[in-house]
Amino acid sequence: MQIVLAQSAGFCFGVKRAVNMAFQAAEEDENICSLGPLIHSPQLVKRLELEGISVINDINAVADQSVIVRSHGITRQEEEYLHAHELKVVDATCPFVKKAQKYAGLLGAEGYSVVIVGEKEHPEVQGILSYVQDAEVFVAADVETAEQIPLGKRVGLVAQTTQAYENFSSIALKLLERSKELRIFNTICDATSVRQNEARELAAAVDVMLVIGGYNSANTNRLARICREIQSNTYHIETADEISVSWFDGIEQVGITAGASTPEWIIREVVVKLEKIRK
Repeated sequence: MQIVLAQSAGFCFGVKRAVNMAFQAAEEDENICSLGPLIHSPQLVKRLELEGISVINDINAVADQSVIVRSHGITRQEEEYLHAHELKVVDATCPFVKKAQKYAGLLGAEGYSVVIVGEKEHPEVQGILSYVQDAEVFVAADVETAEQIPLGKRVGLVAQTTQAYENFSSIALKLLERSKELRIFNTICDATSVRQNEARELAAAVDVMLVIGGYNSANTNRLARICREIQSNTYHIETADEISVSWFDGIEQVGITAGASTPEWIIREVVVKLEKIRK
Protein backbone atom coordinates (compact mmCIF):
# COMPACT_ATOMS: atom_id res chain seq x y z
CA MET A 1 0.00 0.00 0.00
CA GLN A 2 1.40 3.37 -1.05
CA ILE A 3 1.04 6.24 1.44
CA VAL A 4 0.88 9.72 -0.11
CA LEU A 5 1.06 12.78 2.16
CA ALA A 6 -0.11 16.14 0.80
CA GLN A 7 2.79 18.58 0.59
CA SER A 8 1.07 21.36 2.56
CA ALA A 9 -0.65 19.25 5.21
CA GLY A 10 -0.68 20.76 8.69
CA PHE A 11 0.13 24.12 10.24
CA CYS A 12 -0.28 27.21 8.10
CA PHE A 13 1.77 30.37 8.68
CA GLY A 14 -0.82 31.99 10.97
CA VAL A 15 -1.23 28.92 13.19
CA LYS A 16 2.51 28.25 13.42
CA ARG A 17 3.02 31.89 14.40
CA ALA A 18 0.30 31.72 17.07
CA VAL A 19 1.62 28.48 18.58
CA ASN A 20 5.19 29.79 18.74
CA MET A 21 3.97 33.01 20.38
CA ALA A 22 1.96 31.03 22.94
CA PHE A 23 4.80 28.73 23.99
CA GLN A 24 7.17 31.69 24.25
CA ALA A 25 4.65 33.64 26.32
CA ALA A 26 4.24 30.66 28.68
CA GLU A 27 7.99 30.61 29.30
CA GLU A 28 7.98 34.29 30.22
CA ASP A 29 4.76 34.51 32.23
CA GLU A 30 3.24 32.00 34.65
CA ASN A 31 -0.07 33.86 35.03
CA ILE A 32 -1.43 33.62 31.52
CA CYS A 33 -4.57 32.47 29.74
CA SER A 34 -5.92 32.12 26.22
CA LEU A 35 -9.15 33.90 25.36
CA GLY A 36 -10.86 30.95 23.68
CA PRO A 37 -8.86 27.97 22.32
CA LEU A 38 -5.71 29.25 20.61
CA ILE A 39 -6.38 27.04 17.58
CA HIS A 40 -8.94 24.35 16.78
CA SER A 41 -6.82 21.40 17.83
CA PRO A 42 -7.91 19.86 21.16
CA GLN A 43 -4.60 17.99 21.43
CA LEU A 44 -2.50 21.14 21.03
CA VAL A 45 -4.72 23.04 23.47
CA LYS A 46 -4.08 20.31 26.06
CA ARG A 47 -0.34 20.70 25.58
CA LEU A 48 -0.65 24.43 26.13
CA GLU A 49 -2.59 23.78 29.33
CA LEU A 50 0.31 21.64 30.56
CA GLU A 51 2.51 24.69 29.95
CA GLY A 52 0.22 26.74 32.19
CA ILE A 53 -2.00 28.41 29.57
CA SER A 54 -5.60 28.01 30.70
CA VAL A 55 -8.51 28.59 28.31
CA ILE A 56 -11.05 31.21 29.34
CA ASN A 57 -14.14 31.62 27.16
CA ASP A 58 -15.77 34.49 29.10
CA ILE A 59 -13.77 37.69 28.96
CA ASN A 60 -15.36 38.85 32.23
CA ALA A 61 -13.63 35.91 33.96
CA VAL A 62 -10.19 37.28 33.12
CA ALA A 63 -8.61 38.71 36.28
CA ASP A 64 -5.11 40.18 36.45
CA GLN A 65 -3.79 37.74 33.88
CA SER A 66 -1.86 38.11 30.68
CA VAL A 67 -4.15 37.23 27.77
CA ILE A 68 -3.26 35.48 24.53
CA VAL A 69 -5.62 36.38 21.69
CA ARG A 70 -6.35 33.26 19.63
CA SER A 71 -5.38 32.92 15.97
CA HIS A 72 -9.03 33.43 14.90
CA GLY A 73 -9.08 36.85 16.55
CA ILE A 74 -11.61 38.35 18.94
CA THR A 75 -14.36 40.94 18.63
CA ARG A 76 -13.67 44.66 18.64
CA GLN A 77 -15.61 44.93 21.91
CA GLU A 78 -13.43 42.26 23.56
CA GLU A 79 -10.30 44.02 22.35
CA GLU A 80 -11.53 47.30 23.81
CA TYR A 81 -12.29 45.55 27.13
CA LEU A 82 -8.73 44.19 27.38
CA HIS A 83 -7.22 47.61 26.76
CA ALA A 84 -9.65 49.39 29.09
CA HIS A 85 -8.63 47.04 31.91
CA GLU A 86 -4.95 47.51 31.05
CA LEU A 87 -4.31 43.79 30.74
CA LYS A 88 -1.14 42.52 29.11
CA VAL A 89 -2.09 41.17 25.67
CA VAL A 90 -0.22 38.75 23.42
CA ASP A 91 -2.02 39.20 20.11
CA ALA A 92 -1.67 35.96 18.13
CA THR A 93 -4.42 36.86 15.66
CA CYS A 94 -3.51 35.61 12.19
CA PRO A 95 -2.46 38.59 10.00
CA PHE A 96 -4.84 37.38 7.28
CA VAL A 97 -7.73 37.51 9.75
CA LYS A 98 -6.64 41.05 10.65
CA LYS A 99 -6.93 41.99 6.98
CA ALA A 100 -10.45 40.59 6.78
CA GLN A 101 -11.42 42.63 9.85
CA LYS A 102 -9.84 45.76 8.37
CA TYR A 103 -11.55 45.42 4.97
CA ALA A 104 -14.96 44.69 6.50
CA GLY A 105 -14.64 47.81 8.65
CA LEU A 106 -13.52 49.87 5.65
CA LEU A 107 -16.49 48.77 3.56
CA GLY A 108 -18.91 49.61 6.36
CA ALA A 109 -17.31 53.02 6.88
CA GLU A 110 -17.67 53.80 3.18
CA GLY A 111 -21.40 53.09 3.21
CA TYR A 112 -21.56 49.60 1.77
CA SER A 113 -23.88 46.88 3.00
CA VAL A 114 -21.33 44.27 4.06
CA VAL A 115 -21.66 40.55 3.33
CA ILE A 116 -19.27 38.10 4.99
CA VAL A 117 -19.01 34.67 3.39
CA GLY A 118 -18.60 32.21 6.23
CA GLU A 119 -20.12 30.39 9.19
CA LYS A 120 -21.93 32.83 11.43
CA GLU A 121 -21.09 31.17 14.75
CA HIS A 122 -17.40 30.74 13.99
CA PRO A 123 -15.23 32.97 16.23
CA GLU A 124 -13.38 34.42 13.24
CA VAL A 125 -16.63 35.52 11.62
CA GLN A 126 -17.92 36.94 14.89
CA GLY A 127 -14.77 39.01 15.09
CA ILE A 128 -15.06 40.28 11.50
CA LEU A 129 -18.71 41.17 12.09
CA SER A 130 -17.81 43.36 15.05
CA TYR A 131 -15.59 45.61 12.94
CA VAL A 132 -18.50 46.75 10.79
CA GLN A 133 -20.01 49.83 12.46
CA ASP A 134 -22.98 51.96 11.42
CA ALA A 135 -23.69 49.79 8.38
CA GLU A 136 -25.79 46.74 7.51
CA VAL A 137 -23.82 43.51 7.80
CA PHE A 138 -24.87 39.98 6.87
CA VAL A 139 -23.31 36.52 6.91
CA ALA A 140 -23.87 34.11 4.02
CA ALA A 141 -22.75 30.50 4.32
CA ASP A 142 -23.90 29.60 0.81
CA VAL A 143 -25.66 30.88 -2.32
CA GLU A 144 -29.10 30.02 -0.92
CA THR A 145 -28.48 32.23 2.10
CA ALA A 146 -27.12 35.02 -0.11
CA GLU A 147 -30.33 34.99 -2.14
CA GLN A 148 -32.33 35.88 0.99
CA ILE A 149 -30.24 38.88 2.05
CA PRO A 150 -32.07 42.23 1.70
CA LEU A 151 -29.42 44.17 -0.19
CA GLY A 152 -28.90 47.85 -0.79
CA LYS A 153 -27.52 49.24 -4.05
CA ARG A 154 -23.90 49.20 -2.85
CA VAL A 155 -22.61 45.90 -1.51
CA GLY A 156 -19.19 44.99 -0.09
CA LEU A 157 -17.99 41.40 0.13
CA VAL A 158 -15.30 39.70 2.25
CA ALA A 159 -14.73 36.10 3.32
CA GLN A 160 -13.81 34.03 6.32
CA THR A 161 -10.17 33.25 5.57
CA THR A 162 -10.70 29.47 5.35
CA GLN A 163 -13.61 29.56 2.92
CA ALA A 164 -13.60 27.56 -0.32
CA TYR A 165 -12.95 29.83 -3.31
CA GLU A 166 -15.76 28.16 -5.29
CA ASN A 167 -18.31 29.05 -2.61
CA PHE A 168 -16.99 32.61 -2.37
CA SER A 169 -17.08 33.17 -6.13
CA SER A 170 -20.58 31.64 -6.46
CA ILE A 171 -21.91 34.02 -3.80
CA ALA A 172 -20.11 36.94 -5.46
CA LEU A 173 -21.85 36.18 -8.77
CA LYS A 174 -25.23 35.94 -7.04
CA LEU A 175 -24.71 39.30 -5.31
CA LEU A 176 -23.59 40.85 -8.60
CA GLU A 177 -26.95 39.89 -10.09
CA ARG A 178 -28.76 41.64 -7.24
CA SER A 179 -26.77 44.87 -6.74
CA LYS A 180 -25.82 48.00 -8.66
CA GLU A 181 -22.31 48.09 -7.22
CA LEU A 182 -20.30 45.23 -5.76
CA ARG A 183 -16.90 45.77 -4.15
CA ILE A 184 -14.97 42.62 -3.34
CA PHE A 185 -11.98 41.94 -1.13
CA ASN A 186 -10.85 38.34 -1.56
CA THR A 187 -9.74 37.63 2.01
CA ILE A 188 -9.37 33.87 1.59
CA CYS A 189 -5.90 32.89 2.78
CA ASP A 190 -3.57 31.56 0.08
CA ALA A 191 -2.66 28.62 2.32
CA THR A 192 -6.32 27.60 2.38
CA SER A 193 -6.58 27.56 -1.41
CA VAL A 194 -3.34 25.59 -1.74
CA ARG A 195 -4.49 22.94 0.75
CA GLN A 196 -7.89 22.59 -0.91
CA ASN A 197 -6.39 22.23 -4.40
CA GLU A 198 -3.90 19.64 -3.17
CA ALA A 199 -6.72 17.74 -1.45
CA ARG A 200 -8.76 17.62 -4.66
CA GLU A 201 -5.86 16.28 -6.70
CA LEU A 202 -4.91 13.71 -4.09
CA ALA A 203 -8.46 12.48 -3.46
CA ALA A 204 -8.86 11.83 -7.19
CA ALA A 205 -5.69 9.72 -7.31
CA VAL A 206 -6.06 7.40 -4.29
CA ASP A 207 -8.39 4.65 -3.04
CA VAL A 208 -8.77 5.97 0.52
CA MET A 209 -8.39 9.51 1.84
CA LEU A 210 -7.60 10.48 5.45
CA VAL A 211 -8.20 14.05 6.59
CA ILE A 212 -6.59 14.79 9.96
CA GLY A 213 -7.70 17.61 12.23
CA GLY A 214 -9.98 18.79 14.99
CA TYR A 215 -13.69 18.10 14.61
CA ASN A 216 -14.20 21.72 15.65
CA SER A 217 -11.88 22.98 12.89
CA ALA A 218 -13.76 24.71 10.06
CA ASN A 219 -10.96 24.36 7.54
CA THR A 220 -10.47 20.65 8.33
CA ASN A 221 -14.19 19.95 7.99
CA ARG A 222 -14.13 21.77 4.65
CA LEU A 223 -11.19 19.66 3.46
CA ALA A 224 -13.10 16.52 4.43
CA ARG A 225 -16.17 17.65 2.47
CA ILE A 226 -14.06 18.45 -0.59
CA CYS A 227 -12.36 15.06 -0.48
CA ARG A 228 -15.61 13.17 0.15
CA GLU A 229 -17.18 14.71 -2.95
CA ILE A 230 -14.36 13.16 -5.00
CA GLN A 231 -13.47 10.03 -3.03
CA SER A 232 -16.31 8.39 -1.08
CA ASN A 233 -13.78 6.48 1.03
CA THR A 234 -12.81 9.59 2.96
CA TYR A 235 -12.35 9.53 6.74
CA HIS A 236 -12.02 12.59 8.99
CA ILE A 237 -9.99 11.70 12.07
CA GLU A 238 -8.38 13.63 14.92
CA THR A 239 -5.72 11.10 15.90
CA ALA A 240 -4.17 7.80 14.79
CA ASP A 241 -6.16 5.95 17.46
CA GLU A 242 -9.31 6.38 15.37
CA ILE A 243 -7.92 4.49 12.37
CA SER A 244 -9.53 1.14 11.56
CA VAL A 245 -7.46 -1.55 9.82
CA SER A 246 -10.56 -2.60 7.86
CA TRP A 247 -10.50 0.67 5.90
CA PHE A 248 -7.45 -0.54 3.98
CA ASP A 249 -8.43 -4.08 2.89
CA GLY A 250 -7.33 -4.43 -0.72
CA ILE A 251 -6.31 -0.76 -0.91
CA GLU A 252 -3.33 0.19 -3.10
CA GLN A 253 -3.05 3.91 -2.37
CA VAL A 254 -4.03 6.01 0.64
CA GLY A 255 -3.83 9.80 0.67
CA ILE A 256 -3.35 11.98 3.73
CA THR A 257 -4.03 15.65 4.22
CA ALA A 258 -4.50 17.71 7.36
CA GLY A 259 -6.11 20.94 8.42
CA ALA A 260 -4.14 24.13 8.99
CA SER A 261 -4.36 23.67 12.78
CA THR A 262 -3.18 20.05 12.88
CA PRO A 263 0.17 19.57 14.69
CA GLU A 264 2.98 17.76 12.88
CA TRP A 265 3.31 15.12 15.62
CA ILE A 266 -0.29 13.99 15.05
CA ILE A 267 0.28 13.68 11.29
CA ARG A 268 3.47 11.71 11.97
CA GLU A 269 1.63 9.30 14.29
CA VAL A 270 -0.95 8.64 11.55
CA VAL A 271 1.79 7.90 8.99
CA VAL A 272 3.54 5.54 11.43
CA LYS A 273 0.32 3.62 12.07
CA LEU A 274 -0.36 3.27 8.35
CA GLU A 275 3.19 1.99 7.81
CA LYS A 276 2.55 -0.71 10.43
CA ILE A 277 -0.75 -1.65 8.78
CA ARG A 278 0.82 -2.13 5.35
CA LYS A 279 3.46 -4.51 6.77
